[in-house]
This record gives sequence, structure tokens and C-alpha cells, in this order.
Amino acid sequence: MATLDDVRRRWRTLRRRVLARRRPLAALCAAVAVLVGLRVGAPPPLPRVEVPVAARDLAAGSVVAPGDLTTVAFAVGTAPERLAEDPVGRVLAAPVAAGEAVTDVRLVGAGLASAHPDLTVMPVRLPDAGVVALLRPGDRIDLTSADPGSGEATPVAHDVLVLAVPAVDGAADASSGTAGDAAPPGRLVVLGISPSAAPDVGLAAVTQFLVVTFSR
Repeated sequence: MATLDDVRRRWRTLRRRVLARRRPLAALCAAVAVLVGLRVGAPPPLPRVEVPVAARDLAAGSVVAPGDLTTVAFAVGTAPERLAEDPVGRVLAAPVAAGEAVTDVRLVGAGLASAHPDLTVMPVRLPDAGVVALLRPGDRIDLTSADPGSGEATPVAHDVLVLAVPAVDGAADASSGTAGDAAPPGRLVVLGISPSAAPDVGLAAVTQFLVVTFSR
């Protein structure tokens, strides 16, 4: 049975050990207090909103499919502006990188027109699908109307901006640009044309043969 002297001896030993480690213990207690204070004082997490983004790299002219999209959570107020409400089934006017939000200015439609307020955004069917296959969004081209009957050629628009080149359906004929017997010849392209030249381009597209040359 331990005597009173044994108890006192053990107490003194324990006290010496505690005192020898008082600084590390004090630092540990201070760190715990700081962590507790941070957790108590931290603001609640911000509300988040789901934003549709590209699940992979998407090419210009392609039609957005459901599998092309995924969602990423953004804190409210930090999401990109002009998000497309429902991009599925829409044609891309420009490439979209994986993880990039799909905005209305990347799609053929009113959003694309609002991004170019100084131009008339017009879909035009060019007669030579092979030439259209050479075009890319951002190209600058000149348009000349040619009359196959008289052989006359007239410039109709200069420095036209190529905004989108919609992809051809897999069943389309590569040389004529037709899909079976339903589609007219040629291939569709979306152009940004000066307002003064837009009527002439529209008329030439249905009455003449439009010839494309690259602007200098």
C-alpha cells in the first residue's frame, strides 16, 4: 500500500513532467482555441447555381447534343453572363472548350446577332459546298454575284465576316452538300454583312451564283 510519501513523490514527478512540457501544451491549447474560433466565426457557405458547360471540346458548326454538356456549380453572382437557357439542339457559331460555359453568343441565333450590332447576321446558302468547307468562323470574305447566262459578275459585298459554318449531316453528299433529295444544293453559312450590302446579298443568293473570295 502506497504511503503518503509515495503519493507526494509521484505528485512531484508528475508536476515536473507537466511543467517541462508546459510550452508545447500551451501552444496546442492555443491552436485548438483558434480552430474552434474560426469554425464558429466562419460565414455560412454561399448559395450555388448549376451552370451548363461543355463536357468536351465542341467544334464550331456542330449541333449541341445532351451528352455534350455537364454542369458545374458556381457561387451566386460569379457565373458567366449571357448563359444559354437551353443550348441542346442549337448550332455552335464558335468552338467551345471543355469546361467552358455555353453562352448565347456562341450559338447561332439572336444572341450572336446582339454580339455584332454593327452587322446584319444572315444565313446564306452558297452554291459550292466545297468552298464552304474551306471557311471557318472569323474568316473575312468578299462575295461576287455571277450570272451564268450572261457571264457578267458584280461585286455585292466586301469584308464579310463568317460567323458560323453549320455542320453537314452525315448523310449529306460531300460534293453537292445535299442530304438525300430533300435539301437544296450548296451549303448554308451564317454571315455578318454590312446593313447596306445585306439586301444585295440576299437577292443574289436566290437569283445568281455567289462566288467567294478571301478578303485581303
